[in-house]
Amino acid sequence: MEKKQPHKSVYLLPNMITTLSMFFGFLSITMAMQGRYHSAGLAVLIAALMDGLDGKVARLTNTTSAFGVQYDSLADLVAFGLAPAILLWQWQLKNFEGIGMAAAFIYTACGALRLARFNITAAATGKRFFIGLPIPAGGCTIVCFVFFTTGFPASLHAALPWMALFLSVCTGILMVSSVRYFSFKEYDLLRAHPIRAMLIFLFLLALVVSYPRFTAFPLCLVYIVCGLVYTFVILPRRNRQLLRALAPQND
Repeated sequence: MEKKQPHKSVYLLPNMITTLSMFFGFLSITMAMQGRYHSAGLAVLIAALMDGLDGKVARLTNTTSAFGVQYDSLADLVAFGLAPAILLWQWQLKNFEGIGMAAAFIYTACGALRLARFNITAAATGKRFFIGLPIPAGGCTIVCFVFFTTGFPASLHAALPWMALFLSVCTGILMVSSVRYFSFKEYDLLRAHPIRAMLIFLFLLALVVSYPRFTAFPLCLVYIVCGLVYTFVILPRRNRQLLRALAPQND
């Protein structure tokens, strides 16, 4: 029996959600230019929510397409490449003038390279891991840092431009690195321990809902550190164990 194709109008739905994501990225840029930094950060987080929805809607409605993939990447560049960089520039990096502009551009350029690499290697790398920090995760890390600093004492305010400079460059480098980050697209671990996974999820959700400004950025850092630990500690150890297991046994 021939599989029924979705109506042409259905293909518009995921692309409309992608357009919403790009719109909130554009809105974030305009708010950052006006000095409304927290509103600009919130717009990026809403864009991240839209970005998570468009792919799922496309898969549920069987309307994935090459056009949608490319359009999603362009929207991501606006929402998570340009918007966080301009937010950082307006908020702190302009204190460094040329160096701050270079740091903001490094973040944006690395985000563009990350998206281009993802588009041409996604089919070959599998779904379990991302190679390099995903650009939505990079953008959300920067935004959550802006919110996180509202609890800083006055003695740390002078260090904020340096922190922003360091975060901008390091996040950009991580996006084009070979560090592996869990994609959450395969749920073998969650299926193996459903009760434990649900309890952890509920605990984290309660923390984020109760103290969003003070827990979101540490969670982003945990995600970044987990990728580094897996790539440079766990994965080499597994490779060495595999090599030892495959090596011929000496008499």
